[in-house]
Amino acid sequence: MKIDLTDTTSSKINSGLIDARRSIGAGAVGMVLTLVIVTDEGSAYDALKAAGEASREHPSRILAVISRPGRSPRARAEARLDAEIRVGSDAGTGETVLLRLHGELASQAQSVVLPLLLPDAPVVVWWPENAPENPAKDPLGALAQRRITDAVSAESPVAQLATRAVTYSPGDTDLAWTRITPWRSMLAAALDQRHAEVESAVVEGESYNPSAELLALWLASRLKIDVDRVVTDGPGLTAVRLRTAGGDVTLDRSDGLLAKLSMPDQPDRMVALKRRDTAELIAEELRRLDPDDIYATSVKYGVDNLHQGADGTETVEAPASGSRKKAPEKASEKGSDKSEDKAEEKAPKLPQTGPVASATRTKAAPKAEGRKSGSS
Repeated sequence: MKIDLTDTTSSKINSGLIDARRSIGAGAVGMVLTLVIVTDEGSAYDALKAAGEASREHPSRILAVISRPGRSPRARAEARLDAEIRVGSDAGTGETVLLRLHGELASQAQSVVLPLLLPDAPVVVWWPENAPENPAKDPLGALAQRRITDAVSAESPVAQLATRAVTYSPGDTDLAWTRITPWRSMLAAALDQRHAEVESAVVEGESYNPSAELLALWLASRLKIDVDRVVTDGPGLTAVRLRTAGGDVTLDRSDGLLAKLSMPDQPDRMVALKRRDTAELIAEELRRLDPDDIYATSVKYGVDNLHQGADGTETVEAPASGSRKKAPEKASEKGSDKSEDKAEEKAPKLPQTGPVASATRTKAAPKAEGRKSGSS
């Protein structure tokens, strides 16, 4: 069932939700949270589809906030709220409200959303794209116990991880981290079977893939080892190799579906490790709403090892257990460009080799950090 409301208010939307539930004989009981999706018209369909599928596991009220400030001065000066209410089969197991905020109202989304939140229920805010620099200080993010971003949608995914590390607040998470949950589980289970000290590791994946960078950060921070980052053609993450004195523990996935787990003195095993869609990722994040301390430690690992020298340049110091490998500098051959040096000094980004303090790339990555899509 769908109800369109033009030039409406939050109070009328609440009344419309009650009338819609009564008309189909459904109640508001059973909904466990409010999921606020901050998106635009272009991404709204895919985001709502994913949230609707996730609501089958987590019945919720879904509020899609679409800002339309307007192009002309007259359009920007007006304030209007249009809403579309969906209940029943059109909204999964919960209910969905599309909120289109026009003009000046686009900058006051929190005042529209606040009256529509389910009472005494957690609030989760998800930015499929164009996430704020500091989600916890965003007006909508401040209403939530959990804030979900996606570094894959950024123009510079690896630099986005550095931003997430600097602005992290308890409750923040990123779908780039959610994508590597099966990888972390499989690697942890493999090390439980083989009790050997890991000396170093290699993470292979697409260039500037934030999930590959986070997996390397996780290994480096938890095991205190050197992690080499190898660039491949993908798709997504392709392999992880843990080097031990008795041989390598390898988890290799070349097709995005099945992975081969190889361990010394054991037969190879094929394990399911498919690339998951957005609905599965959102459903996983909604299973636990407490702060993810392991994500916080991993994403901060590169920035915590980033130090500023006396000349203003930024370098990464490796942990005590390993040393950082550096690529040969070309400045001594052709001279340095002062304008480029100044730009590098001002940019508060992690090194181009990625945020892992002890990692190096063994294949040159392209200069442009293009936008990547899909799961790892």
